[in-house]
Amino acid sequence: MEKCEMFPFIDHTLLKQDATWQQIRELCQEGMDYGVASVCIPPSFVLQAADFVQGKVPICTVIGFPNGYQSTAVKVFEAAQAVKDGASEVDMVIHIGRVKEGRFDDVLQEINAVKEACGEKILKVIIETCLLTEEEKITLCQLVSRSKAEFIKTSTGFAGGGATLADIRLFREHVSNGTKIKAAGGIKTVKDAEDFLAAGAERLGTSSLLALLRKEMKG
Repeated sequence: MEKCEMFPFIDHTLLKQDATWQQIRELCQEGMDYGVASVCIPPSFVLQAADFVQGKVPICTVIGFPNGYQSTAVKVFEAAQAVKDGASEVDMVIHIGRVKEGRFDDVLQEINAVKEACGEKILKVIIETCLLTEEEKITLCQLVSRSKAEFIKTSTGFAGGGATLADIRLFREHVSNGTKIKAAGGIKTVKDAEDFLAAGAERLGTSSLLALLRKEMKG
């Protein structure tokens, strides 16, 4: 894959706690300049960013982030507000504690409730792979495939671990019904990105890949 062909797979991301509007604005401008899949930003900046980009790049935001233990009602409200503010895509964190308790029906109901709040906008479900057993990952691949969400996503990047090739391959083996895969966290090189895409990821959540690609393209 040519370097320039990777831009449409990138969710160009800035989710640091100390992010400022100036940094978000620069991220959005880069996203527009290079034709990324979306810019992924904190929910408090969505309204301002949507006004700035004027539809030239999709706005993605996060809810229940980064821990996922907010109530379903709060996540539903967050999702609805994000869409109202101009988000085209929403990345939600599941309740990991409920997974550990085996309350998978509750997890599924929450995903579908959030998707209803998103309407036709894209929903990606973050399962936080670094906190899960392989059996739990497989079960969640099957569960997200049964849900109304469009994507399963590996990680927030805030829990001590990110995407691995093994996890992307596991996802590819166990998702169904057209469920897509987003790898996030742990993408440190262009080679990492190429490997994740080759393994089956259709989105890459990353804060650094765009700069790495630009550097390589300049030679």
